[in-house]
Amino acid sequence: MYLIPQPQKLDFHPKQSYTISYDQKIVIHPSCGSDGDIPARLLQKELQDMLGCRLAVTKGSSARTAVLFSMAGSQDGASVPAQGSCRNLSVPSQDSCCTLSVPAQDSCCNLSVPPQNAAGCASGAYRLSVAQDGIRICAGTRAGLLYGAQTLRQVIRQTGGIVPCMDIFDYPAMAHRGYYLDVTRGRIPTPDYLKKLADRLAFYKINELQLYIEHSFLFEGLSEAWRDDTPLTAEDILELDAYCLSLGIELIPSLSCFGHLYKILRTKTCEHLCELEHPRDEPFGFVSRMAHHTIDASNPESLAFVKGLIQQYLPLFSSNHFNIGCDETFDLGKGRSRSRALETGTGRLYLDYVKELCVFLTSQGKIPMLWSDILSHFPQAIQELPEQTICLTWGYGASQDDAVLKQLAQAGARQYACPGVSGWNQMANQLENAYENIRRMCSYAVTHHAIGVLTTDWGDFGHINHPQFSLPGMIYGAAFSWNSQIPSFEDIGRQISRIEYADATETLVQTAARIPLGWESQWGNLIRYKEQVTEGFLEKNPQDIRRQLEALNPLRKQLYSLQPGLPKETRPLIHAYLTALKGIELFALLEIHLCERRAGLAAENAASDNFQLAAELEEWFYEYKKLWRSVSRESELHQIQDVIFWYADLLREGNDSAVF
Repeated sequence: MYLIPQPQKLDFHPKQSYTISYDQKIVIHPSCGSDGDIPARLLQKELQDMLGCRLAVTKGSSARTAVLFSMAGSQDGASVPAQGSCRNLSVPSQDSCCTLSVPAQDSCCNLSVPPQNAAGCASGAYRLSVAQDGIRICAGTRAGLLYGAQTLRQVIRQTGGIVPCMDIFDYPAMAHRGYYLDVTRGRIPTPDYLKKLADRLAFYKINELQLYIEHSFLFEGLSEAWRDDTPLTAEDILELDAYCLSLGIELIPSLSCFGHLYKILRTKTCEHLCELEHPRDEPFGFVSRMAHHTIDASNPESLAFVKGLIQQYLPLFSSNHFNIGCDETFDLGKGRSRSRALETGTGRLYLDYVKELCVFLTSQGKIPMLWSDILSHFPQAIQELPEQTICLTWGYGASQDDAVLKQLAQAGARQYACPGVSGWNQMANQLENAYENIRRMCSYAVTHHAIGVLTTDWGDFGHINHPQFSLPGMIYGAAFSWNSQIPSFEDIGRQISRIEYADATETLVQTAARIPLGWESQWGNLIRYKEQVTEGFLEKNPQDIRRQLEALNPLRKQLYSLQPGLPKETRPLIHAYLTALKGIELFALLEIHLCERRAGLAAENAASDNFQLAAELEEWFYEYKKLWRSVSRESELHQIQDVIFWYADLLREGNDSAVF
């Protein structure tokens, strides 16, 4: 049996079991108050989906109790049998949970929670006991009850109504376990998709979610920035915040406040705040968006403008955190702020601006968060920021080291380790890269006493990959930040295939992991070539690309073979992967055409081949648009369309094309 995340302590007794009957009840002990309502309802729905019957939920007690939720400290011994008792379970104060334990007669009596992770354990510890006389979930907090219910849901997905006897005592290694989703540079998900994402996050015990915003919120006074987009609204945020709160997830606002203000600073209204002059003179570019458009930190109006955006956005969230971004300020000191930078130094210019925003947030009762890539160049400056400021330390490589995390820890920073799901710039996520990166960063988080892990999902170059392809990476982050005992890539792949996708062959994730191999930067290559940034990929050997293409057919057949054995809820994912494979194939053929033209190796029938490929690109994109719209608003789909159609038109221009 698989459980994700793996519990800290599990005693399994498979020869004994408890059978859940249709006429039994899910009971919420009075000690829970209203805290047991959501966990009980989630469990009720899981049982209905798996068993076809709907167990009643009640409060108090019942002679036909199948599952009992109770809070530690309950004095009603009759309602909590001694075998599964945790009525004496003491949940410690916020600053310590090293004394958390269960009574001496229980199997977990010697467990103690590591003191360095006390706050997280106090908010998430739970006890799940399955005995021959019933199932008991006991915790000291609402979060613990929820996590116990999520674990039981995973058990039931694999065993049905006959549940093996077991005793689980569990708690998170990290207090803060988050997911970060880019909803600016390409995709803006539908509200329905965001709620389904929250459901999945809660299922794997993630307790924080951030949505990356530059211009993609309907800010008053910024219609010029979002007028060609489909931005999130205040109602969208309020609804999602309430939904996340019900699932034990803190929805944390994240707003670019320094770098990465591309669309805002290219408007007639705000271009005077841009570090570089005349930002509107250049056409839209995916590469330019990533590299430029930092706000002018030397202009007092810049701070006033950004504070105004924060004041609009902040009241929509129940969170006590706010992420101001402030990463990759590549243009700082190179334009309008050059004289100030020469006078004070670029580091001082950066720090003064950031400090002002952090102090502003603390005056609003909020804890500032910011990316630490710039601060890592002068880590001692962290001491000038408000004490509660949290540094978000990122690194996305498969061989990522811990140098920056270590450096900032030594400087006294409170920080999250921030790995990535490795999906940007390509059709399908590099799952092996994501696994290794997340494994390392979660381990470093423990070593350097980080207070959290934030797994990131960026949308560079249009967020072309289907967002559901990032789910394995999200689950890696959830699993490895909860329990520092990390399974192998193959093992966690089997577990995800079974639990998330109900794949009896346990091969879906491993199959998906093979899709992007050899195609890491293909979409990025095409973007850079179109925008005349580089032509380096044209030096590839077309025969090498053709050999890579041959590897796609077995993958396609394997994906098709999985479909009959999957539940109907999972089958659309196979279609999404097949669509991605077709895109990879067409992009590869396009690269071959470009490389051969560059080398003067075009065949005699190249013109007809080019017309055929152009048509196939357009037909594929028609299907891709339907897939996009199934989970995302229109957002920047038109920007991807412009790239596809540019290449289709280029192919039809024939042998006289100057680009070829």
